[in-house]
Amino acid sequence: MNNDKGGFAMDIKCIALDLDKTTLNRQGKLSKGNREALISAMKKDVHIVIASGRAFSTLPKDVTSLPGIEYAITSNGAAIYHIPTGTCMHRYHLTPASVNDILTVCKSYPVVFEAFIDGTAYGEKHYIENPVFYGTPPNVISYVQQTRNPINHMPDFIRQHANCLDSIDVVTGDIRIKQKIQTELARISNDIYITSSVPRLLEISHKDSGKHSGLKYIQNHLHLKPEQTAAFGDGDNDIDLLLAAGTGIAMENASPSCKTAADAITKHHDEDGVAWGMRHILHII
Repeated sequence: MNNDKGGFAMDIKCIALDLDKTTLNRQGKLSKGNREALISAMKKDVHIVIASGRAFSTLPKDVTSLPGIEYAITSNGAAIYHIPTGTCMHRYHLTPASVNDILTVCKSYPVVFEAFIDGTAYGEKHYIENPVFYGTPPNVISYVQQTRNPINHMPDFIRQHANCLDSIDVVTGDIRIKQKIQTELARISNDIYITSSVPRLLEISHKDSGKHSGLKYIQNHLHLKPEQTAAFGDGDNDIDLLLAAGTGIAMENASPSCKTAADAITKHHDEDGVAWGMRHILHII
């Protein structure tokens, strides 16, 4: 597999990695092949940066504990962390006005919420107890139940924390409802960034966030040019990330829109696609 849009002459110093269905395998784990590839890249002074829709506290330990991984773009770019110290380096909070817009629009639909605050994830209690009812795939159930703090009435909880929300996920379980909510929010609010990593979710954060915004922050922090960075992803929420990198690489299992945005396609996430891309597309290991 290659499927690139031309040859690459690169001096890659930083690689941003989406996690789920990109760096992690079907079991949500870092495979031996990808782990060895990350270590090899870091030995060559390449910065490895996590770029995830997850909250900081829910990032998998087999990735964050890997020596040399310093930075994490979390909550779709709403918060950027220095991993060794757990320090938040940069953050965008949703505005209270946009939080009110989200709750007002969603009130008319049978949805539930997740909320990310200071790197911690919260979710509606009955959703956490039965995530399959809302369209959560079986292989994601344990992740949801182990990483979300249960709240009995999420709209009230969200209102009480309207000044400190990194992001809000709207769990729809229905693509038609998702599209209606997204259209209404785009019409009435200019303060939000809306994206989606999986069909059942709308992921909403401040207008200036996004994984691409996080990568630009890291580029500036490390004094790197965009062409010195690469990024791997699979979802629609990775499109802006791939476009912000000098070389954007989509997984074989990526969404059609993500593949269209990419400069090259690597192997499936269950076939160590990140390692394959580092070796055969970026030529850094």
